[in-house]
Amino acid sequence: MDKLTFEELQEMEEQYDSELQTRKIPKGAETICGFILVLFGIYHFVTAGTGLPADYWHMGIHLSGVLSMIFIYYAARKGRDRVDAQGYARIPVYDLVLAGLSVLASLYIGFTWLGLDLGFLGIHLPEQALRQGAPADLDIVFGTLLVALVLEATRRTLGPVLPIIIMLFASYALFGPYIPVDILRHPGVTWSQFINNIYFPSEGIFGVTLWVVSTIVFHFVLFGVIAQRMGLGQFFIDISTVIAGKYAGGPAKVSVVSSAFFGSISGSAVANTVSTGSLTIPNMKKLGYPGHFAGGVEAAASAGGQITPPIMGAAAFIMAENLQLPYGMIVLAALTPALMHYIGVLTIVHFQAKKLGLKGCAKEDIPYLLEVLKNGWPTLIPLVVLISVLFSGYTPYLAAFSGIAACLAVGLLNPRNRISFQDMYEAFKIGAKYALAVGAACAAVGIVVGVITTTGVAFRLGFLVTGGAQTIGESLVAMTAWLPFELFSIDQATLFVSLVLIALACILMGAGLPTAALYIMLSAVAQPALSALGVPALAAHLFVLYYGVLSEITPPVCTSAYAAGGIANANPFKTGIEAFKLGNAKIMMPFVFVYSPAMLIVLDDYFTWGEYLTTTLSCVLGIFLFGIVITGYALRHLSLLPRLTTFLAAMMLMVPGVESDLYGIALILPVLAHQLFLKRRELPAENNTAPAV
Repeated sequence: MDKLTFEELQEMEEQYDSELQTRKIPKGAETICGFILVLFGIYHFVTAGTGLPADYWHMGIHLSGVLSMIFIYYAARKGRDRVDAQGYARIPVYDLVLAGLSVLASLYIGFTWLGLDLGFLGIHLPEQALRQGAPADLDIVFGTLLVALVLEATRRTLGPVLPIIIMLFASYALFGPYIPVDILRHPGVTWSQFINNIYFPSEGIFGVTLWVVSTIVFHFVLFGVIAQRMGLGQFFIDISTVIAGKYAGGPAKVSVVSSAFFGSISGSAVANTVSTGSLTIPNMKKLGYPGHFAGGVEAAASAGGQITPPIMGAAAFIMAENLQLPYGMIVLAALTPALMHYIGVLTIVHFQAKKLGLKGCAKEDIPYLLEVLKNGWPTLIPLVVLISVLFSGYTPYLAAFSGIAACLAVGLLNPRNRISFQDMYEAFKIGAKYALAVGAACAAVGIVVGVITTTGVAFRLGFLVTGGAQTIGESLVAMTAWLPFELFSIDQATLFVSLVLIALACILMGAGLPTAALYIMLSAVAQPALSALGVPALAAHLFVLYYGVLSEITPPVCTSAYAAGGIANANPFKTGIEAFKLGNAKIMMPFVFVYSPAMLIVLDDYFTWGEYLTTTLSCVLGIFLFGIVITGYALRHLSLLPRLTTFLAAMMLMVPGVESDLYGIALILPVLAHQLFLKRRELPAENNTAPAV
């Protein structure tokens, strides 16, 4: 398959990612709005390097740009716009009005921060600090307006699920006295108090969620778009082909390795899927992989980008802010679990290739390493600059500024792949456009955070989860009381059931949300329950992040699997099922590092080299065996009984602890011996049937 242009990749991404499905506005309006988006991107780039304005101004400017452009580009009801013969949609007057109101409601805080005296209109507002706790009527009007605009913008970009969740939280805050469940009942708040907490800075919409997206997330989205346009994604694919292309199932392994590289800087699993999958999926199919499996490989590998350092879909920076930990600690903690995910995908790919008798890439399709490095090394400079600044202790937005500046310098000066000013203009425009949905989502999630802060509902829900889990745990212990030994204690059963319940809730709540927004919401809601069970805070935050982003490959939502299925011309649901199976390590890892936090390395109270190596090596072996179970193939095909035995062995090895590891090894040894026996017995037969030379 020929390499696709950046514009073709963009069209493909927009086809499958609902966040990017915008209306086609007339050329004149597109020119004006495109210029506004570029100015929006330049504003963030410049202020990241020269210094941010006051928070209330900076967040207000960001939110005004995000909301106004959403009402211009996203229709109230998809497919209901009036279009002319050329397919251009007329922007309704009410959307222009909503865009204007968005600017007013977003910037109102800044304009009235030091007070406002418009005597001719009868408006006299003291400075904001004096209105905190007792908002003026005008504050309530603009606060109510902004809440409505944020919810509508979120609905247009991400669908109705998140706005419904937010309205449920808001209803809980307002109607607390009428809640029928005693533990959830609270005195409630008036609408004036609600707007005070949700609209004024430090909490709610203008809280940490909007601050993070306006100072960190936006910049890394922009960096990823510019880096992709200057050729970094193609360089990753070429390097991956050199590394993995010659081995069995080569194109699939290239897909995994290149997705790991590209996903580490990409904020979107769909963008990752389209960028690498447009090349790797056709090559996998050409080699002999079924379409749904080829798409599943790409989707599973691409969804790993959200858990892969150094950027992790911007979650790493937010996590560092929430936990007040150095950014480097977050990266180091996330490294081993991310590697386990890719080992899991590679293992299944390998055994599936052996099962189908597939070879590696043709020799002529594998580029020479020196040629790849000679042509592509300049594209690595921005990434090296960005990571160097990050680990030097500077702010994430200064690191992004440095990385973007390096992209601009390399793109304009690199003689082998020089980028025009028009390309840079388009990159800033597209980068700003990509940040619209995540900006609206993070502003909306701020409402959830404000409600949690006001009512303490997260701790109440946590108590409900742990209480329910304890009841179930007691039942499980009673069911195993007939055994001559204790299989597990009530505390162990309670923790396990709680983890399962929270994992399911995270998958359901995280469906279709941008990584940054879903992590902020899930960590605020679910983390208190895990902390109550004694789970270390860092392990709890990573747990909810893992299961939140798992929705990318969990049917029926699995947006990245839909994109991969579209490229592979395969059934999207079957593609999603394959991606889910391929992501088995991603499913199990959170349980492992909760039960054995030594895997996260940075927790001094839990880490020893012995515990880390024992846990990690047994996990690698367990993941390896799961690959055999899923494909039904090791050295030869496995019948039912050896396959079930291998599954039990894999489970034993995944459970932290030396005793369970020994049980796992004891179970798998007879299976491996039987496979070796079959292999040796078949070799003479194969030699006897070989044609004479």
